[in-house]
Amino acid sequence: MNRMKIAIVGTGYVGLVSAACLAEAGFDLVCVDIDTNKIESLKRGISPIYEPGLEDMLQHNIQKGRLTFTTSLASVMNEVDVIFTAVGTPSDKDGSADLQYVLNVVRTIGRNLTKYCLVVTKSTVPVGTARLIREAIQAELDARGAHVAFDVASNPEFLKEGTAINDFMKPDRIVCGVDSEKAEEILQKIYNPFVLNGHPVIFTDIASAEMIKYTANAMLATRISFMNDIANLCEMVGADINMVRRGIGSDSRIGSKFLYAGAGYGGSCFPKDVKALIRTADNYGYSLEVLKSVERVNERQKTVLFNKLSSYFGHDLSGKRIALLGLAFKPNTDDMREAPSLALIDKLLEAGCTVYTYDPVAMDEARRRMGHAVNYCRDVYETLQDADAMLLVTEWSEFRVLDWNCVRQLMKHPVIFDGRNIYDDSEMKNAGIHYFCIGK
Repeated sequence: MNRMKIAIVGTGYVGLVSAACLAEAGFDLVCVDIDTNKIESLKRGISPIYEPGLEDMLQHNIQKGRLTFTTSLASVMNEVDVIFTAVGTPSDKDGSADLQYVLNVVRTIGRNLTKYCLVVTKSTVPVGTARLIREAIQAELDARGAHVAFDVASNPEFLKEGTAINDFMKPDRIVCGVDSEKAEEILQKIYNPFVLNGHPVIFTDIASAEMIKYTANAMLATRISFMNDIANLCEMVGADINMVRRGIGSDSRIGSKFLYAGAGYGGSCFPKDVKALIRTADNYGYSLEVLKSVERVNERQKTVLFNKLSSYFGHDLSGKRIALLGLAFKPNTDDMREAPSLALIDKLLEAGCTVYTYDPVAMDEARRRMGHAVNYCRDVYETLQDADAMLLVTEWSEFRVLDWNCVRQLMKHPVIFDGRNIYDDSEMKNAGIHYFCIGK
């Protein structure tokens, strides 16, 4: 295998970032997606998603001829040695992962396979999916009487939106689930350029690799919900969650990451992966009680700012003008999937509020999701004009340092509800602003 060529099916966060980074390392990549408009934009180097540094990397590798795009997987099957599936696995109605897109891809592979290929699942899938993939490919081969060798592997991703390129290029670890020496050899060759920092490629059986991804996200979600639960108790007993976080985070057994209280987690991974892992356990007759509580706490936490606001105004919010800063589920992304802002806006509108919003990146996505239900502003200060209250939902850097005298003068009622604990209460007091945060 002198010059390895790789296909990645799916051009969302995982597929597009993976393709760009592998091309940057010198591999030949072809990205496949059924969305014609998306593929045409990508051919011009225009990224459909916001991810710092991604568009420059795409354009560089397109110019170098290492990165191409197509809507037809069948047309490139004879050229590629490895196919990564990076299509979506959204939550089904019962909370389980919907595998229809993954299975559609691998059936196409089976119908067009003419030489050995390694099929690698990068999509987040439940334990046992590799077996379904193998059976689907083999069924298509059998249907046309073809005898072609292939391998299936699992290679879960651990990319964080906003820092995805750095996470891929300098990973903490790379997990590969394999059941053949040939698959291990190919994946080792692909990932050798990315482990020069000394961090390992961890090879496991396929079922363990599939479980690792879900377990990692479930653990992080658990830490967030646990701290939010403790934060709510801190408010009742007179403790400060920030001091509690520093106190327990200095314990080497616990560590300091993912211990920040806030208005709940969102995004494309934690909510659906927690649901899917709960459902997997239910299918085996086992109840994951901790994760069920994690999910309940998070849903409750998404209403915490609304409850504070409602209490402040005597539970009558009708006609109130609310300034909401931050729409994306986290900074440095335009992703609003399961964002706490959406649940909060629903509650505000239901209570009769008029909502004015601003986000540095996610405004177009917000318009697509919410239409004219809210008012969209050009910057922070336009959002705050004549506002009865300000709600901080996403901790973008540009929200951290504001002109507080200007804020106080612009607002009808100078009161701030900080859903990410980024402001200093003494500074707010000195500026003449009423201030409420989480867990204090």
